[in-house]
Amino acid sequence: MQETPTVRFGDRTTAPHIVTLILLAGISALAMNIFLPSLPGMTAHFDTDYRLMQLSVALYLAVNAMLQILMGPVSDRFGRRPVILGGLIIFMIATVGCIFAPNVTVFLACRMAQAAVVAAMALSRAVVRDMVPQDRAASMIGYVTMGMTVAPMIGPAIGGVLDESFGWQANFWALLILGGLVTWLTWSDLGETAPKSELSIFRQFGEYPELLTAPRFWGYALASGLSSGAFFAYLGGAPYVGDHVFGLSPSEVGFFFGAPAVGYFVGNFLSGRYSVRAGVNKMVLWGTLINASGILVNLGLFWAGLANEITFFALMTMVGLGNGMTIPNATAGALSVRPHLAGTASGLAGALMIGLGAGLSALAGAVLTEGSGATPLLWVMLATALPAIAAISFVIHREKRLVAEARL
Repeated sequence: MQETPTVRFGDRTTAPHIVTLILLAGISALAMNIFLPSLPGMTAHFDTDYRLMQLSVALYLAVNAMLQILMGPVSDRFGRRPVILGGLIIFMIATVGCIFAPNVTVFLACRMAQAAVVAAMALSRAVVRDMVPQDRAASMIGYVTMGMTVAPMIGPAIGGVLDESFGWQANFWALLILGGLVTWLTWSDLGETAPKSELSIFRQFGEYPELLTAPRFWGYALASGLSSGAFFAYLGGAPYVGDHVFGLSPSEVGFFFGAPAVGYFVGNFLSGRYSVRAGVNKMVLWGTLINASGILVNLGLFWAGLANEITFFALMTMVGLGNGMTIPNATAGALSVRPHLAGTASGLAGALMIGLGAGLSALAGAVLTEGSGATPLLWVMLATALPAIAAISFVIHREKRLVAEARL
């Protein structure tokens, strides 16, 4: 499409407004965690075990990852607009099911169906890449994901207030209302941005080998997945560290826990501001270096006996900052390796990130035991942060070689 697409808010014959894309990404992020403070109450309501109730997170992430693999080729074949709208409609129907579920089995089934909303998040990035070139796409994705970070930052707090005031179902009523508003906005503002593919859906899935054999796609996808893996490991281990290592109260853990989100917000702003000027590769490299540096300094302070809860969580802002620079730029790079497969690339890269994140989150919880301290978590984070640097370094080296070969 043109370099600067025409945008008229509410006119789907023009490019979608960035507010629409931010809300599409935000509703998906909000659905992931707004109800977390309600888990104890939901456990009592369904008269079940807390571990079983926690599957509402793990199963959601698992279906989320699988759907991202499927929806990419589907959207490349049938278009972004119908897949996004279809995902939102399924999400709202499943949300009604969650509200009125008679037992935990039905609730978990509906919760898995809610993962269809991931179409909004994954394909909002593909829409950006449909409209503008790679470096500008990184900038726009940075702004979109910057807005997306607000939802998980405030979601649990809002969910806690709704639960205390109206009960756990209020969180899902809120998601239903917001889902309806986003669906209406998408219908009004988002036209089709993807060029029509003539390939059948089976041929579309058959295009995966072209993407899977593209080394630069893997470099970008692994840089994003591994860098964000450090953050997912933090999600799995930080509550334990705050409680068992530093002796913080639940409210204090909640206060400190959001430190990476602050850094992520800033990192996304920097991506939106400077990606066009610096280029995606430099932004990803700087982001992965900042991510790893924060973890290394944290380990050094523990080794020197100078660490405390303030230094531990404050340095996690560097992890968030690095991810905020890495993820939007690496995503734009992955979607640009094969532009005609942007939807497929978005889904596969997203699935890789969520899959790695889920595994690392579980690993972080497993390595932390009584008396272990915080260092096992930091070593897990470092073990995933360093390969991210290697992944983007490979991309930079390969691009230089391709340029040199083209000149011969």
